[in-house]
Amino acid sequence: MKQKKAIIIGAGPAGLTAALELLQKSDIRPIILEATNDLGGISKTVNYRGNRIDIGGHRFFSKSKRVTDWWTSLFPIQGSPSLDEVLLNIDTTDKYKSTPGGPDPQQNDRVMLLRNRLSRIYSFGKFFDYPVSLSLKTIINLGPVKLVKVAFSYLCARIFTIKHERSLEDFFINRFGRELYQTFFQDYTEKVWGVPCHEIKPEWGAQRVKGLSITAVLLHALKKIIPKTSSAKNGEHVETSLIEQFMYPKYGPGQLWEEAGKKIEQMGGIIHKNQRVCSISVVGNRIAAVETDSPEGKKRFEGDYFISSMPVKDLLAGMDGAVPEEVRSISDGLIYRDFITVGLLLSDLKIKNPDPAKSVSGIMPDNWVYIQENSVKLGRLQIFNNWSPYMVSDINRIWVGLEYFCNEGDALWSMEDSKLIDFAASELAGIHLIDRESVLDGVAIRIPKAYPAYFGTYDRFDVLRDYLDPYRNLYLIGRNGMHRYNNMDHSMMTAMVAVDNILSGVESKDNIWDVNTEEDYHEA
Repeated sequence: MKQKKAIIIGAGPAGLTAALELLQKSDIRPIILEATNDLGGISKTVNYRGNRIDIGGHRFFSKSKRVTDWWTSLFPIQGSPSLDEVLLNIDTTDKYKSTPGGPDPQQNDRVMLLRNRLSRIYSFGKFFDYPVSLSLKTIINLGPVKLVKVAFSYLCARIFTIKHERSLEDFFINRFGRELYQTFFQDYTEKVWGVPCHEIKPEWGAQRVKGLSITAVLLHALKKIIPKTSSAKNGEHVETSLIEQFMYPKYGPGQLWEEAGKKIEQMGGIIHKNQRVCSISVVGNRIAAVETDSPEGKKRFEGDYFISSMPVKDLLAGMDGAVPEEVRSISDGLIYRDFITVGLLLSDLKIKNPDPAKSVSGIMPDNWVYIQENSVKLGRLQIFNNWSPYMVSDINRIWVGLEYFCNEGDALWSMEDSKLIDFAASELAGIHLIDRESVLDGVAIRIPKAYPAYFGTYDRFDVLRDYLDPYRNLYLIGRNGMHRYNNMDHSMMTAMVAVDNILSGVESKDNIWDVNTEEDYHEA
């Protein structure tokens, strides 16, 4: 009997997860077609002169035990998770301890570190906790006048709740009040999307901050007063935005996805890189084959199942046959936001850790900082030393990532690398986080179609879904495949559910689309 094949488009977290699930649970052979020369999609790790960049920042935390177990089956949690062990013994790998079920001491590069989470908002020259907390520092930073305005606008929002949330602005105001929304959310969010919040559908908020509200902040503050044991491995009842610890691969997320790729090939799967799918052959209500552009020319891949994480806009553009005009029009109107990370190697940061005992370098303790400052285009600042000290080639240096949101082809995207690096360094100095002369080196990395947008023709996306779902052997998964701003774990879950459906013969795609919308996946 001929072995069945699954053609998987895209080697990001969703595509790699689908391939490994198929290999572990069936005799279906996965063939992955990846448009670039990398594995991991936007979860890849870029190595620049020994300094590693995590594109967008990826915390390994999930409310799904299935996803968490999947991660730790590849990279077990480090035997001794203390921060001091990680920082002070950075060059003493033989001191990593092994515990029952923990990593083999001889394979200690392939481990998950347990990391402390700290994100803050930088607004009008001051740091605020993210999520916003009702701490004494927050109250002092706001000042009495601002605090009264915040309290009054929040009470007004609770009394005069917007019944029908038509925009992201409505979503935020309902949960925080107008004053807090304008102070902590509006500027950053509009940098991300490049349009006013009142033009963005509320679904973006529903995807990213479902349960987060003033009520959630108050309850979280109360729980902190009453100590309770928890772990990064069992976070089912923790508000995702409020977690205080997460797992992280020693050399960044790309390390895990590269390992997944190796395992796929060892088990008989095939990964073809530099294969951009350009054409999809349709026969009746099934996909028959796809064609790719590659350095070697056109190639055709036939299969029994087709699992796609490529941008749904590109998928529809490549389909042959009589695609309805309405469907093509909606597809053409889908919008994506593109992304630039500028990595800067620094000799120093002006902001220090208030508790030097927790940091060998003494630098500010944040994983990332949201820049709520309208004087700069900078959206978010990552400090890679605090994700993992192994992300930096020299522990005495500071390696940061400045994140910009743009549109492919615009002035920022088209800027020469050297000018872009200089621009980013000047912005960071302009908001008083560094001295300009502390910049030692830099690199610019551009990522197209990083964020599927909740505007354009998105409000008619159901028409696309209704057209594509009836293709019996086609499964849309992942962030771009579903045009949904999923986290990494949710993208993986869509792949897992798609494989479950293939193996059980379930034809409905509803349970794939329900990931990150059903109550089980909610962050509240």
